[in-house]
Amino acid sequence: MTMLPPTAVFYFPWEVKSLGEGKSVRTFGRLSCYEADESRASLSCHHASKEHKVFVHTLFVEPFNPIIGAQYLVLGETESYEGFGVMIRARVLNCVDGVNIALLQKAIEGQRSFFRERERKDGGVAQPADKI
Repeated sequence: MTMLPPTAVFYFPWEVKSLGEGKSVRTFGRLSCYEADESRASLSCHHASKEHKVFVHTLFVEPFNPIIGAQYLVLGETESYEGFGVMIRARVLNCVDGVNIALLQKAIEGQRSFFRERERKDGGVAQPADKI
C-alpha cells in the first residue's frame, strides 16, 4: 500500500508564512515572478492594503508555461527555505485566470465554517467517511 500525503487545506496567502514545515496546503495568488533556473516562483495577493507573497518551489511541476500576472492555484507541502521563510513545494500549479477571487475567498470561509460546525457537532470524532 502506498502512503498518500495528507489532504491539503486551503489557506489564504497571508496565512502561509505562519505555517510550520510539512503542512499540506492549497493557496492562490497572482504570479509575480518566475525564475526557471532556480525552479522558484512567487505569487502575490493584496489583503488589508498590504501585499503578501508566497514563494513556490516549482521543480515537480516543470516544465510549465508561466504567465506573469495571471492567477494561479498551488497545492503542495510547506518547507523551510533559508532567506524566504516558508516555501511551498508545489505538486500542482494551475493557472486559474478569470476566477473570481472574492468568491473563492467566500467559499473558503464557508468551507471552514462547515468544518468547524461539523467538528463541534461530532465532538471532534472523525466520521467513517473521513477515513477513506
